[in-house]
Amino acid sequence: MFPEKIKLLESQKLLRKIKDKSSPHGRVIFLENRKFINFASNDYLGISKHLFIISNAIKAIEKFGTGSGASRLLAGGVKLHNELEKKIAKFKNTPSALIFNSGYSANTGIIPALFDKDFLIFSDELNHASIIDGCRLSKAEIKIYKHKDIEHLKKLLEIENKKKKIIITDSVFSMDGDIAPLPEIYNLCKKYSAFLYIDDAHGTGVLGNGKGALSHFNIKPAPWLIQMGTFSKALGSYGAFLAGSKDVVKLTLNTAKTFMFSTALPACIIAASLAAIELIEKDTSLIKKLWENRRKLVSALSNLGFDLMNSETPIIPLKMKDIDEAIRLSDKLFKKGIYVPAIRPPTVKEPRLRITVTAAHTDEDIEMLTDTLKTA
Repeated sequence: MFPEKIKLLESQKLLRKIKDKSSPHGRVIFLENRKFINFASNDYLGISKHLFIISNAIKAIEKFGTGSGASRLLAGGVKLHNELEKKIAKFKNTPSALIFNSGYSANTGIIPALFDKDFLIFSDELNHASIIDGCRLSKAEIKIYKHKDIEHLKKLLEIENKKKKIIITDSVFSMDGDIAPLPEIYNLCKKYSAFLYIDDAHGTGVLGNGKGALSHFNIKPAPWLIQMGTFSKALGSYGAFLAGSKDVVKLTLNTAKTFMFSTALPACIIAASLAAIELIEKDTSLIKKLWENRRKLVSALSNLGFDLMNSETPIIPLKMKDIDEAIRLSDKLFKKGIYVPAIRPPTVKEPRLRITVTAAHTDEDIEMLTDTLKTA
């Protein structure tokens, strides 16, 4: 049974293999004992090796050790956890916050904890897999609206239904690099008395001078607006968070299985996240550098005639005609010491190369990438 399924994946060119680094994470990595310029990282600000963050993590290890020993509800956390929750609540301009172990565990824990069979969920068709799974686990009725299609969403909302409503969307779509039309969605929520749940994993640290998608659009948080985000991308650490009203956090703390039954993140990870927020609050130069690098790369790729699939962020997909082309171009870049893996179904419907540019990339890195793509 299993060998046949593996052979089928292989015949469809969908069999994946893990590539583990023999180096720290960064703009330069080592794979198979070879040096590569890394254009596949979500470490958008390039701070995962920042000395300030590392020094704070080391201090936490020396004080609290490497493991936490139990879930937060069984005293597995330390005072740093509460400190981070207060810091992220202030950072996101919400009354309260709660830490989760990952973005996936956050979405699959928060959504079922808050929204049950009495709710009707409206979910963007390109939402992250963790949102899709969270919606399924909630046992709520689910309506899928066309990607970023406000008119379609409005029509669905207008259909008479006595259930409570919740709209769920990524702020930045991780495979397309475009941004959800949050002002329009926000207004629909007010008009139809719907809750709004935003996955700001790829917006936090990138949009709104680092504070995320709501800040990007100058939208003020509301009691019916719930934010999820991660520390593992632009903030260079690990874990995720819920930011919202005190009631939302209190209910989630008491009912989200992925929070209740997960061992708490180690203190060193929490200390790293605290340091990362402090870092970008004090100095936004890395955010400016990130967007400058994006401008340069997008300009060069556009001049080469690539279809960038409406990218609006440092996530820059190059649309390929088929899986073979995606693999061929990825392999060519690999041979030249540039790491950009091919993204294939079922992750996406349309094969692509997903390039992510960071604040750490140099002009030479960008030139090396574009020069190689010129002869593709």
